[in-house]
Amino acid sequence: MSLRQRFGRALRLGVIGGGPGSWIGQMHRGAAEMDGWFRVTAGVFSSDPSRSREAGIGFGLDAARCYGTVDEMLRAEKQRADGIDAVAIMTPNDTHHPYAAAALDAGLDVICDKPITITLAQAQDLAARVKSHQRLFAIAHGYSAYPMTRHARELVRHNTIGAIRLVQVEYIQFALATRVEDGPQNNRLRWLLDPQRSGLALVMSAIGCHAQHLACFVSDQRVARVAADVGALVPGRRVTDHVSALLEFEGGARGTFTVTQAAAGGENDIRLRVYGEKGLIDWSHREASYLKLALHGEPVRTIGRGDAYLPPEIIAAGRTPRGHPEGLREAFANIYAEIAQERMARALGDDLAPLPYPRIEDGVHTMAFIEACLASHASGRWAEVASAAG
Repeated sequence: MSLRQRFGRALRLGVIGGGPGSWIGQMHRGAAEMDGWFRVTAGVFSSDPSRSREAGIGFGLDAARCYGTVDEMLRAEKQRADGIDAVAIMTPNDTHHPYAAAALDAGLDVICDKPITITLAQAQDLAARVKSHQRLFAIAHGYSAYPMTRHARELVRHNTIGAIRLVQVEYIQFALATRVEDGPQNNRLRWLLDPQRSGLALVMSAIGCHAQHLACFVSDQRVARVAADVGALVPGRRVTDHVSALLEFEGGARGTFTVTQAAAGGENDIRLRVYGEKGLIDWSHREASYLKLALHGEPVRTIGRGDAYLPPEIIAAGRTPRGHPEGLREAFANIYAEIAQERMARALGDDLAPLPYPRIEDGVHTMAFIEACLASHASGRWAEVASAAG
């Protein structure tokens, strides 16, 4: 009998944020329910209580479980025999810490959009709460949950390309290539362009944290030191839209890191290259279902999602045969499926091998990385990345 059958039901999920018109809200809700591990049963979908309740009803939820505030949802659900098991957070960056802390203190597991906090100290606080309450915490770094980035990590772990020598990662967008701050403002733009709300170095909170996490995930190493240039490509801009950095990893490998949202013509282009002593692995979001493996002195191989010779866990991370497109929603669904499996296994007393979804410790390292980039830019020197323990 499968783990899900023995557990007896889907996990009940409360959603915080992601109201009508939010593409990330649709992404999370669809991913959570894609494989039947979770069911969205409650939520707070807007900071306006009446709009929140209307949105929940519009999504097909029981009106009694469409709440006006997060505190209201946590209190009410705790009193129910069929209360929620976890929350998914997809709200402005400055609210991630208080909402996640409240959920953890209420005994709930958390799936949080990135960045998990806006400071390293807040991230460390969440890590302490996860440990003290013995809860689970997943981060929505979807790029690390594609079958081919998972396979890339396995190739590194199995020494296929040898000791890592160089890691190159970039994430290029055009979303802020023009002065959007001079045009009409909506709620999303207002909080994004407010440094107090969007967090340390806007581009790092928006996309840079994805690039850093992917580089560390695939290389299986954390960053030890950075030498960074942090600023804005668009003249007169108050928030950071560009970061370039030299990296030194804990294992001794070197790296380069470039992220910007101000590159006209750039279209959500994240790419990773990892060079070892024996060869190269190369992955691009533009061709997410394929991974290039170039071993020194051998023909270049293109590995495709769904290839029959792939390890079972890599094949299981995909849902359609090779050649049929899959994308970010399926990658998000892998994260939801893995935290659900761990939660169910814990409840049943099963031993479960560690699953590779992004965890709270990854979020702590991300915030340490961002703070090190800022420190390096301010000093004009290399800066150490703080350890998870601070």
